[in-house]
Amino acid sequence: MKSIILGLGFIFICAIFNLSVAQKVYSVSYESQADIKVFKVDYESQADLKVYKVSYESQANKDGLWYFVDYESQADKKVFFVDYESQSDLKIYFVDYESQAGWNNKSKQHLLY
Repeated sequence: MKSIILGLGFIFICAIFNLSVAQKVYSVSYESQADIKVFKVDYESQADLKVYKVSYESQANKDGLWYFVDYESQADKKVFFVDYESQSDLKIYFVDYESQAGWNNKSKQHLLY
């Protein structure tokens, strides 16, 4: 019985972990549709989050790895790209390599969970 409870606990923790790191993103057309307002900065040092766009959904398994889905219903978060930094909730910088992705400002992590 104890092993069953431990096994179920492990499955529950893994499920929560998988939900928390999934970064399937949909870019909406209107600010009112968005969960997060995002501004793309020009320099890596200005970003709260460095983002790498992955090619497959299964690759979006850690912070900063975003998979852009085709349909709003598939997304974990809906984002709207704003024109001005002052309008944004989150500043991002698109990096060239997966290994560069991650947080510069961890105080903004709650926006993606």
